[in-house]
Amino acid sequence: MPADLHILPPFLNRILSGKHFPTIRAPGYARMSGLKWLYAPTPEALAFAIRTTVAALMALTIAMWMELDDPPWAAMTVWIVAQGSRGESLSKARWRLVGTGIGAISAVIIVCSFPQAPWLFFPAISMWIGLCCMCATLVRNFRSYALVLSGYTCAIIALAATRQPDNIFMITMSRTTYIVLGIACETLVAVLFAHNLAASARRNMRQKIQMALSSATDAVANLLAGDDEAFIRSRALFGTILSINDQIEFSEVEMGPHGHEGDHARAALASVSVLLSRGLGMMARIKALETRNEQFTETSLLTRTFLLGVPPRLENDSEIPHILHDLQDLRGVCRQRIIDALTQEIGAPRDGSVEIDDLLNCRILHNALDELLGELELAVKEFDASQHEIRGDHFHFRIEAHRDFKEAAYNGIRAAVAIGASAVIWEITAWPNGIGFITMVAVTCGLFATRENPVVGTMNFLRGACWAVLVSGFLVLLFLPRPAEFEMLAAVLALPMIAGGLAARNPSTAGAAASYCLFLPNLVGPGNQTRLNEIAYFNASFALLCSIGFAVLIFRAVLPFNNDEERWRMRNRTLHDLRHLAAAHPMPRTQSWIGRNTDRFSRLIRHAGPTPTPTIEAYLQGTLSAMTIGLNIIRLRTVLERGQLPAAAERAIELFLSRMSEFSGRYGRFGRTARVARGATRSLRRLEAGEGNITSRIEITRAIAYLLVISYELGANAAFLDASQPYRVSDAS
Repeated sequence: MPADLHILPPFLNRILSGKHFPTIRAPGYARMSGLKWLYAPTPEALAFAIRTTVAALMALTIAMWMELDDPPWAAMTVWIVAQGSRGESLSKARWRLVGTGIGAISAVIIVCSFPQAPWLFFPAISMWIGLCCMCATLVRNFRSYALVLSGYTCAIIALAATRQPDNIFMITMSRTTYIVLGIACETLVAVLFAHNLAASARRNMRQKIQMALSSATDAVANLLAGDDEAFIRSRALFGTILSINDQIEFSEVEMGPHGHEGDHARAALASVSVLLSRGLGMMARIKALETRNEQFTETSLLTRTFLLGVPPRLENDSEIPHILHDLQDLRGVCRQRIIDALTQEIGAPRDGSVEIDDLLNCRILHNALDELLGELELAVKEFDASQHEIRGDHFHFRIEAHRDFKEAAYNGIRAAVAIGASAVIWEITAWPNGIGFITMVAVTCGLFATRENPVVGTMNFLRGACWAVLVSGFLVLLFLPRPAEFEMLAAVLALPMIAGGLAARNPSTAGAAASYCLFLPNLVGPGNQTRLNEIAYFNASFALLCSIGFAVLIFRAVLPFNNDEERWRMRNRTLHDLRHLAAAHPMPRTQSWIGRNTDRFSRLIRHAGPTPTPTIEAYLQGTLSAMTIGLNIIRLRTVLERGQLPAAAERAIELFLSRMSEFSGRYGRFGRTARVARGATRSLRRLEAGEGNITSRIEITRAIAYLLVISYELGANAAFLDASQPYRVSDAS
């Protein structure tokens, strides 16, 4: 600022400095910035759009050259299979072939079983699609897609054969040919664009796991520094972990022949989840003990310093052995502190002094910190093992997902009702385009019935269909009446397809673009001996929009998605799983418990939106606490199964586990389960003080540490775990 301005009044200084004026932009800047994906796409988006358009036009060309009866289906298959990564595309193509085969066989069976019997034929199709949607809800990734595909492929083939059921075999072979042709063209073109795919897949997998591990170490370091909000800030990591776990499958496909790197990567992600949960348990122990131990403060500072230095060190493979060595040193410090405290405790007078309790608390905290570092050590080892193939490795690891059987039943019923209702409409009205109407209802229900909230997805799908109708109308009515050669047809279709491909790579338009790219070839309807006229175009467009609109109506009216109801089911299922953990034989695996709760946590995050309500915030905290309780129950049972506890200590733990196996979540006024946990903790403290066997004392200390976390979390989350009433948190709270 010029020196002369300092003599002016303050308000003039602010005006002349220009700091408080908004940036002047060109007219329409905000509107045009929303279209940046179209006029200034990223290289990746442009490459995807061009290669998929080329593959779609290639499939269309071959289908027309083969004189197939409905060539647009080949181009539609290309757009359905095409994904952002080669692993996703190959995986989807593989499962699409499986789903197509199952759907084709089921279509032949249904048509042959109910010829000229519409009141049996349509219920059979409805029940088949409902069954497929129900089963698809219970699996993940493109296995789910294969199941819903088998449902609506059956509908497509069977409905196409209603006018000529004796040709069902030829119709089935025709539809299967389109799909195989589309997959082959997409794969061929994508391979030409792929460069060093295996190395790229390994690099991407490494970056994702490294990011998760770095975020977890930062969160735990901040927590040890006394930052209670660290886990709130890092909670989105649980959703990221689940997403990375799904993507590992695609990376394995891209890597080609490989060992068990993907299994080690999944194990590393599971260890990251356990690490976060152990951090929460560490916080619970510190709060429950309500003491400040100088030795633990010193060890905690060393640990924080180490954790904050881990992320940059993970960048270099040569640092992994040094990280593991430093972890061993830190764990050695923790164990030495435990031995020192135990030695002092043995030599101290047995007069119930405060010093004895402080020494025991010191051992509890250092034991918990040692286990936390052990989990980090395991995560780093699995991270290292995921980077290269290990000869003779037979390691397998899978993260189990949360399964909501009631939601699956709802999805199946909703899809079956949609198909049945659309069939009734056709039977009553005898609409000439009724078959197309039912077919598109089946496709829409198949694509969206398994979504947690299908209404949101179908609305975007409807918008994309509207754009497809507009663009195809422009092409059908103005451009396509003129060209009589395929070259001109390809030139006319190329630009609209490329635009759709660009929109598909933009997150805000991806949902609508999926519908646009899918229906554009079908609405244009190119063929060898036929040309779509105005009447056929309007009839097909009207049937398409009506079918999607009808599906939206069904999703809104029949067993609509309800956030509160889903959270209620999820909470009750969590309580059921906690009871199961305490009594099940054999003891449930840690990875199963972690997987289910991580999935639940990520669902809550997806439904929370950008600004979660206080109720959602409390649900997130409650779910994380329930996961921590479950992990400590598993650890407590592990201590019990080692058989190194005295009989009295075993009885105290068994009493708590027995009570936990009956945990109803109905707290009433007393919270019996939390009270039993605190009673068991007091009993173990007394037993530990009088135990002469060092091994038994160490085991009792571990059991006390686990019970402290359980009792604290049960008390702190009593409202969430109370299943006697719906759980809501007001804004004021």
